[in-house]
Amino acid sequence: MYRTAIEKLLKWKESKHSKPLIIEGARQVGKTWLMKEFGRQAYSSTVYINFDSNSQMAELFSSDLDTSRIIMGLELYAGSKIDPENTLLIFDEVQEVPRALSSLKYFCEDAPQYHIVCAGSLLGIALHEGTSFPVGKVDFLKLYPLSFVEFLMAVGKERYAELLARRDFDMISAFKQTYIDALKQYYFVGGMPEAVQSFAEDNDFNEVRDIQKRILAAYEQDFSKHAPNEIVPKIRMVWNSIPSQLAKENKKFIYGLVREGGRAKDYETAIMWLTDCGLVHKVSRVNAAGIPLKAYEDLKAFKLYVVDVGLLGCMTGLNQHTLLDGNDLFVEFKGALTEQYVCQQLKAIDNLNIYYYTNSRNSCEVDFVVDTGVQIVPVEVKAEVNLKSKSLKTYCEKYSPQIAVRTSMAEYKKENWLLNLPLYAISCFNMVDDLSVL
Repeated sequence: MYRTAIEKLLKWKESKHSKPLIIEGARQVGKTWLMKEFGRQAYSSTVYINFDSNSQMAELFSSDLDTSRIIMGLELYAGSKIDPENTLLIFDEVQEVPRALSSLKYFCEDAPQYHIVCAGSLLGIALHEGTSFPVGKVDFLKLYPLSFVEFLMAVGKERYAELLARRDFDMISAFKQTYIDALKQYYFVGGMPEAVQSFAEDNDFNEVRDIQKRILAAYEQDFSKHAPNEIVPKIRMVWNSIPSQLAKENKKFIYGLVREGGRAKDYETAIMWLTDCGLVHKVSRVNAAGIPLKAYEDLKAFKLYVVDVGLLGCMTGLNQHTLLDGNDLFVEFKGALTEQYVCQQLKAIDNLNIYYYTNSRNSCEVDFVVDTGVQIVPVEVKAEVNLKSKSLKTYCEKYSPQIAVRTSMAEYKKENWLLNLPLYAISCFNMVDDLSVL
């Protein structure tokens, strides 16, 4: 299975200024596999340490954090010599031993020759709680579920993925039905590596759904095991409300849908917990379009999306025949599924800050507005080929963006300031800053 993050790890290895690397991401998005695969591809040896329930490692890091002493202890534990140039050190579930995280400062300052990558399912929560290591002494990499392009490669459609990378839209349009069929499969399967691998091998939607149910059950167990007892019920309520929140025409998160009379102060901590462990994407509202968009962020209004489109379908009990064959009853939720998909693909593109826009009267809403660092790009999402978008037109008349994107099942088309980008080609969004390419 190919992950584009491997290329980022290879660049990290070659950089003269690399620091110990922390890989962030939700449980079961493939962090452990990625680290081991990177070690296999790029190093002559790998030392893998799992800190979960590891008393020896807790003991090793409990006294002073002298790097030479720690390296000796790791060599004794692994039963092999650690060569700084050719050995990758993997610290997995590193949040379980907070002093191991603290030690990264000393590796950065005193022993930068060692190559260390770290990950942990709930690392985001550990970092948020102020586990002691100084900012500036580590590098970060975010890992998400497989993108649609990675899914194409996993299911044997590498040439179709290459075509998207080349932006050959004449050829892409000629094979649009293949892309549409694969996209519908991706809506159901999603990008969780275990689900994708199972589908690639057996093409069995029922097995995929069983895997998704197991993943969701593991998340529920994490709530009970790792979250403070007093907020566990609220985490569950927020998590379980997300499908109904997204099914609304206005997808803004409403506390009253979690529980009648619910208010922000009741659920803020629960939402923060879900965000910190990577299970939800929180997309805030903006009501203006200047750079940087963060300066116009309205922290009180936001949408919540889950980590993976396949898991969203599983949470709602979506049947594969409804999705693949079409069903009139499914129309309302199709918009939610499509928005979830677009959010997930945009999140997987580096250096994009994603918000949504409504005006002060709430009479105009644009599904996403993206700050690329160079410009602000409004993105209108359409589930099918109906391209009417009054809100996008209103937004563009007010702010005159250099380019606006409408993504739907319609074919690629560039019209002055408007770029019609097929949903299956949303990965091409990372080229919008270079208009000559599109």
